[in-house]
Amino acid sequence: MGTTRKRTSDAGRPSLARQAILANASVLALALVLLLVTPVTVSAPIRLVEIAVLIVGFGSLFAINLALVHRTLAPLRELAAQTRDIDLRDPERRLWGDPDQPSELATLTDAFNAMLDRLADERRAGARAALVAQERERLRIARALHDEAGQTLTAVALEIERGAGGDSPASPQRMAALAEQLHLTLAEIGRIARELRPEALDDLGLTNALIALTSRISRQGRLTVERRLSPELPTLSPELELVIYRVAQEALTNVLRHAEASRCTVALATRGELVELTVTDDGRGMPDQVAPDSTGLEGMRERAMLAGGGLTVESEPGGGTRVTLTIDPREAP
Repeated sequence: MGTTRKRTSDAGRPSLARQAILANASVLALALVLLLVTPVTVSAPIRLVEIAVLIVGFGSLFAINLALVHRTLAPLRELAAQTRDIDLRDPERRLWGDPDQPSELATLTDAFNAMLDRLADERRAGARAALVAQERERLRIARALHDEAGQTLTAVALEIERGAGGDSPASPQRMAALAEQLHLTLAEIGRIARELRPEALDDLGLTNALIALTSRISRQGRLTVERRLSPELPTLSPELELVIYRVAQEALTNVLRHAEASRCTVALATRGELVELTVTDDGRGMPDQVAPDSTGLEGMRERAMLAGGGLTVESEPGGGTRVTLTIDPREAP
């Protein structure tokens, strides 16, 4: 957790607004005193000498007022310089408050430090979530390789060893069966590899990769997937394309596993300068209380945030679910 800092007390602190008012009041008082004690007159029509005196007088008052305001606002400039020196990679770096600084700046300092505390907490939580997700993905891949590809390859190896040892002749039928098992294992390894990095995205582009994804999802379950993919999309970086693809993949996987839906719509279009992906289903909807990790929502939100976008989820029990990803390509990192 981040370090909680107590709010500094405003008691006994000068007010920045009061100092600015006093500075202006001092200049006005000086002007009034000068008008009272100096024999300054203004004729009608005004003479050139009087114009010169007024210009010099107002210029002097303006310079004095500028100097007083500049001195009054010096703590604010000092605070701004501190904020520029803040390094978010240093979780303990904070603004320091002068005991004599104005109360408004003390409040601003406390608010800024509280924001840094929240950012540090969120960063630590995000790092923990990333590590947990990474370990879960590694565990899933390890289990998939061990339980499926590993066991099949072990069985094939034992069968080949028995044939090589002369225990039983290797008939063409047995060799064909072994070859079939090897082909299935290679297909399974290829599936795992595609989940790690979709080849279609690199080879065919985002739109065709989404077509391939929706077709595969439709084949895996009794689900009719309607595609509404706009052909007029702006140029997207490979990172943004991967974010859109992964969010669509996770949303469709949720529909397949949890929604009990019969129809689903995947739409990708532009809305003004924004690119918007929506995945809508006619399933049972989401319950009121959902564990973030149970449906991959946290992962989708993290991807949207890293791309400078936003993710919204609309759902009602029995009314289906709508997942919307909005990205502004101009503001993406």
